[in-house]
Amino acid sequence: MPDLQSLHLETLDISIATISACRVGFIQHTALRHLCERHTRVAAALWRETLVYASIFREWMTNIGQREALSRAAHLMCEYVVRMRAMGLAEDHACQIPMTQDDLGDALGISTVHVNRVLQELRRLGLIKLGSGNLTVLDWERLKATGDFDSGYLHLRRAEAATA
Repeated sequence: MPDLQSLHLETLDISIATISACRVGFIQHTALRHLCERHTRVAAALWRETLVYASIFREWMTNIGQREALSRAAHLMCEYVVRMRAMGLAEDHACQIPMTQDDLGDALGISTVHVNRVLQELRRLGLIKLGSGNLTVLDWERLKATGDFDSGYLHLRRAEAATA
């Protein structure tokens, strides 16, 4: 679920979009509330998801507010690879990345021109290889250090396997 806040707040104050094709399903709030009332494990799982979402939000506030663009981009690349590995969609430290430079600029809070410069610097440093919708991390430890990345905020159950 992209945002559980709407379960208890009448107005969703964000917009939701995808960067690649996806299938979307909808569950009526009344049905979901009823499910939570009857099945406490479901309610607990949804509460956990909300807390993880808040943890990721705090990390990204730090990312945008305190890190330089190069560090932001490195952090994003690390997070992306860890998430893809956790879902079984990355092999070693390589995966598809459907984001354009415009998408990256939006995520990082920088212009597309600056994204281009930052990606060139990450390549020049020998940290990543990026092209044709594919990302390969060439030096995982240095990329993590550059991005000040620690996957703990993602609260993945198998984080150590995803970050290895």
